[in-house]
Amino acid sequence: MLFLTQADRGVKARRRAVVSLAQLLQQVVEFHEVPMEERGLTVTIDGDTTLSVDESLVKRALSNLLGNAIRYADADSTLRARIVREASDSVRLWVENTGPTIEAEHLPRLFDRFFRADVSRCEMEKPHHGLGLSIVAAIARMHDGFPAAESRGGTTRVGFSLHTA
Repeated sequence: MLFLTQADRGVKARRRAVVSLAQLLQQVVEFHEVPMEERGLTVTIDGDTTLSVDESLVKRALSNLLGNAIRYADADSTLRARIVREASDSVRLWVENTGPTIEAEHLPRLFDRFFRADVSRCEMEKPHHGLGLSIVAAIARMHDGFPAAESRGGTTRVGFSLHTA
């Protein structure tokens, strides 16, 4: 909660050495190897760019995105992680999964603290507190970016942008 409060107050990320975002993402994928194997999931990583970021914060955001995708993906499916330089000053990262579509009315609140789109799921799985995506949003803001989500036709894409300067 302290971290989220600091982000709300405008604390900026400490940008360090330039890193490959695909390499950071690969490290996060390796961390989630066991739960992916348990559900029969694979991951493809599309794209790459190098960027000066707070490596630990970006890895945390990617881990939260991947964890959500694993939790809600159809078993035996492929998750798709994408890294796209959208303009000279921004990069977009997202994780996409096939599974239940998130209702349109829930999408604007997805990054709110403690929000869970489907409370009934919480009884069936390990408890979650609804902070993961709010942490993603905070990390995006700390890098002068923003979070984004879309879901339709059984495909959900959740991610964030980072400002390059």
